[in-house]
Amino acid sequence: MQNQVKIKNKKAYFEYFISEKYTAGIQLLGTEIKSIRTGKVSLAESYCTFKGDEFFVINMHIAEYQYGTHYNHEPKRDRKLLLTKRELRKLGIKIKEKGFTVIPTFLFINKKGLAKLEIGVARGKKLYDKRETIKHKDTQRDLERNRY
Repeated sequence: MQNQVKIKNKKAYFEYFISEKYTAGIQLLGTEIKSIRTGKVSLAESYCTFKGDEFFVINMHIAEYQYGTHYNHEPKRDRKLLLTKRELRKLGIKIKEKGFTVIPTFLFINKKGLAKLEIGVARGKKLYDKRETIKHKDTQRDLERNRY
């Protein structure tokens, strides 16, 4: 089963500096994984936070499954992330530091067919940093264009 679902959060790399990355499993319902396999996911406005001792991704939009019945899922519900205790401890320390947040950067399906979410510990960029990123992308695009 060769499934090519790879959804990147492009806005995250523009808005934030990503310092550390972790790969987490996601606790999903049946219709949610079917929608993910069709590629109907948006990570644009989502973020991760603790609720008690558990870690959740908030505001991740998974479209309702087209062939679902009245058992269909809610598109923007909170979904539990599955991480080890050591990783949760590290993330808890980082989140408490000023200026850091945890955001999803990449959603994919691994070789076993399980949905995985790559999350990154991020610090927000200032306006001048964003301008520098745009300038760098433009020069890279020009170099690629001139190469061929």
